[in-house]
Amino acid sequence: MVTSERTSIDLSSSTVRPKTLEHAYGFDDVAIVPGAVTTNPELVEPTFTLGEHTFRIPILASAMDGVVDPKFAVRMSEAGGLAVLNLDGLWAKYEDADAILEQIASADLEESTRIIQSVYQEPSKEHLVAERIEWIKANGGTAIVSVNPQNTKRFAPITKEAGVDYLVVASTVTTARHVSRSLKGLRLDELVEQMAGVPILVGNTVDFEATLELMETGIHAVLIGVGPGAACTSREVLGIGMPQVSATIETAYARDVYFERTGRYVPIITDGGLRTGGDVSKSICAGADAVMIGSPFAATEGAPGRGYHWGMATPHAELPRGVRVNVGQKHSLDTLLFGPTSRTDGTENLVGALRTSMATCGATNIKEFHATRMIIAPSIKTEGKIYQMAQTRPAGI
Repeated sequence: MVTSERTSIDLSSSTVRPKTLEHAYGFDDVAIVPGAVTTNPELVEPTFTLGEHTFRIPILASAMDGVVDPKFAVRMSEAGGLAVLNLDGLWAKYEDADAILEQIASADLEESTRIIQSVYQEPSKEHLVAERIEWIKANGGTAIVSVNPQNTKRFAPITKEAGVDYLVVASTVTTARHVSRSLKGLRLDELVEQMAGVPILVGNTVDFEATLELMETGIHAVLIGVGPGAACTSREVLGIGMPQVSATIETAYARDVYFERTGRYVPIITDGGLRTGGDVSKSICAGADAVMIGSPFAATEGAPGRGYHWGMATPHAELPRGVRVNVGQKHSLDTLLFGPTSRTDGTENLVGALRTSMATCGATNIKEFHATRMIIAPSIKTEGKIYQMAQTRPAGI
């Protein structure tokens, strides 16, 4: 007879231990606790410093072709934030990227993935890389561009010569140590030296040790988040990721440990999965210095995706990890960031929501907001909300 009782086996001398699971938390699992002191929202300054420049708002638009084109980069700069242009995307591959974007937007869902995979096979062109940066700069924008690690060595010198302000090296998961058959992979410390004067942002990661090692290479900011974006399917396809609040807390701890050791402050930017002002506030309270957002910007009037949005891993030829999502065109850029709004779900006036959240906790700047108490609160969105749920979710969805 086979018994399932573990007590029948003596494991006292065994060195083998079972894998354990940690509990991790996302935006809907936590709440910010109001402080003993409150502040007038007009006194709150949620500014964000990156390199030698300080920006009025701590919000970046994601390096996705449905979100950022050169015109949007200028508009976002005028609004006080940053918008990252993807140099592995359509604007560095095609002279007339708008025609390609129209083709993607016009296709049905199934066909759209095939089109995206096809058009992204075109290589990025060096003259377009330079021209896009120069156009953004000539029109008064801040030029921040993204490139994947495989193309960084090739494009980094071109971006510097064109006058780029910031360079982002981005992949689904980034580490300072990478095992490869190639003779010599990308060395971030060498890139920092090569691009002296141009701050380097690197991502994405969610882990304490990986974040600390990335900071030790000399980079200037780290992007946090694996797979939380609305258009990303890495969590389904690969099974990897960490909920954003836990990821932010863990990597913010790495930032603070590194600062204590070295005196050099390296900002972290929570990237992906943010939809509301509450999500922005929770990210920054958890320790982020800024946030990176995709789909809410894709849903603004005049966004290049024409109401659609897809992730950077969607074009992968063998293993696409994204899908084109229909986000519509719901509001202007100003309304999304600053209001005014009549929407009650927190999806507009993100900066106003952040200011009010900080003020309610007595914080006048982001560093003070980092010290604000947070709690695990899985009922925070449902407690006492039976009437709201009945009206907005009658089917229980």
